[in-house]
Amino acid sequence: VSTQSTGVSPQATMMRQAVSILSRRCQRSFSAEPTLHERLAALIPENRAMWTDIKKQHGSKSLGEVTVDQAIGGARGVKCMIWETSLLDAQEGIRFRGHTIPDLQNVLPDAEGGVAGEPLPEGILWLLLTGEVPTPGQVDWLKAELHSRAALPSHVEPLLRSLPKDMHPMTMLSTGIMALQTESKFAAAYQSGVGKMDYWESTLEDCLDVIARIPEVAALIYRCKFHDGQVADRDTSLDYAANFNRMLGFHGDGIDELMRMYICIHTDHEGGNASAHTTHLVGSTLADAYLSLAGGMNALAGPLHGLANQEVLRWIIDLKAKFDAEGKQVNADTITEFAWDTLRSGKVIPGYGHAVLRKTDPRYTAQREFALKHMPEDELFKIVSTIYEVVPDVLTKHGKTKNPWPNVDSHSGVLLQHYGFTEHEYYTVLFGVSRAFGVLSQLFWDRALLLPLERPKSITSGWIKEQFEK
Repeated sequence: VSTQSTGVSPQATMMRQAVSILSRRCQRSFSAEPTLHERLAALIPENRAMWTDIKKQHGSKSLGEVTVDQAIGGARGVKCMIWETSLLDAQEGIRFRGHTIPDLQNVLPDAEGGVAGEPLPEGILWLLLTGEVPTPGQVDWLKAELHSRAALPSHVEPLLRSLPKDMHPMTMLSTGIMALQTESKFAAAYQSGVGKMDYWESTLEDCLDVIARIPEVAALIYRCKFHDGQVADRDTSLDYAANFNRMLGFHGDGIDELMRMYICIHTDHEGGNASAHTTHLVGSTLADAYLSLAGGMNALAGPLHGLANQEVLRWIIDLKAKFDAEGKQVNADTITEFAWDTLRSGKVIPGYGHAVLRKTDPRYTAQREFALKHMPEDELFKIVSTIYEVVPDVLTKHGKTKNPWPNVDSHSGVLLQHYGFTEHEYYTVLFGVSRAFGVLSQLFWDRALLLPLERPKSITSGWIKEQFEK
């Protein structure tokens, strides 16, 4: 029935469909356990009341002063955002809803329904959204839920296939996410006048839809740019990571476990990093999840953010090629010499240092432990291990690095390379697929808590001089 004959707008039709879907999904469950929608519907009033009380009790209290150095230096250390899904401590590293990475590996369900393997992505998504560790049944429910949403709109695949092959994969990813935006249930609901107390419902729909669809977008990019353009059909019997691997063209328990770990540890890293902050900033305008995530992915594409992992791998491969050409062995002495040569040439050693952390990144440690378990004899892994032994001392003696310890980017490329995933230019897309989990979980809570438009105050050099040179 056409909208012309009924007088009903497309936006109203889409909103009714979204409400109908939400209603059906709240009723459906594999067991007596509450579904994700039911848990969130119960949690929202509690969290709204908690934040109302926090504002009432502590709203006028200071979070600390801001210096001119911080204003010039990228707002380092300025506490001015609410980000519930994770918190980064300089000494301890990241906690996801209060859980360290080892905690997650001990409590989130794995592919066998236990906790011996790597956590399933569906489990970390439930945790990020609710703050609760899901049961195996709830993880199974969410796996089926995401599969039920995964089909792409008909116009998206032809668009992605039409993009030039020399376009960067991250540009393709941003384009693909923007193309999905035609399906935004929040945009339709907003146009139809939905009340702000109910923004969360259509935002949740959008967030789950984007997360469900982004693997096929990413797989199309990979297969079209680097291979034959053929993408395997979705396999609804598999979890999020294993199904993603099949669409990419990879098979095997090892790479499935790697993808599960990779997604889990890259999902979130509190709110101040560029991709998270950009998603939050765009979302604060009431842009929908598609527009917000596309903004975040454009930030992730920057060389100082998500491109670092491919730069690390390139540095390691260059190191190996140089040593092979000169007949040198890989050992502490030769890598120390190479590290000093890098620094003296005015370059940095990629993969070391972090804006917040002041110790070894626990995401690096998780990847190292994976390598020790699955690929201890890998040649590039041995190089990474030797680098880990000597580079912190080199950087400490160099004296220009606050944190001489490895971060997440210093290891991930070597793991992917081991399983035949050699297209370095694509690695940031994997980062983007993972990061969608965290930034969209927080976007959901931004809407549920009715957080306002972000609008910090800027200043000029003249203002600074006038204030402090009187």
